[in-house]
Amino acid sequence: MSNPERESPAQRGEPTPSYDQIFEILSSRRRRTVLYYLTETPNGVTTVAELVECLRAAESSMGTDQSTTDIASVLQHVHLPKLEEVGVIEHDARSQTVRYRGQPSLDELLEHTYHKEH
Repeated sequence: MSNPERESPAQRGEPTPSYDQIFEILSSRRRRTVLYYLTETPNGVTTVAELVECLRAAESSMGTDQSTTDIASVLQHVHLPKLEEVGVIEHDARSQTVRYRGQPSLDELLEHTYHKEH
């Protein structure tokens, strides 16, 4: 699930998210789904459109049926900014790409929650 070749913020000399921030990130099913998807993509890079489709499929399988437009709006205005704020992703609004930046404490807890949920 994790890619050891990705540098964490600590390895880049950047501050790492606190446990409070990590647990806040993981408290949202949508953010967890985004992070699960990013950790499994090559180089941790994807497009916003692919994340929207991933969320739509995940929510559809759970019986939640929200429009693609609504999912995209909440993703871009709530979840991606929250993940970027704590340094977990980089979101390039111009190219509509998202890059996972990895963080050892988050990766460990994310892997644990993935196995509990799946």
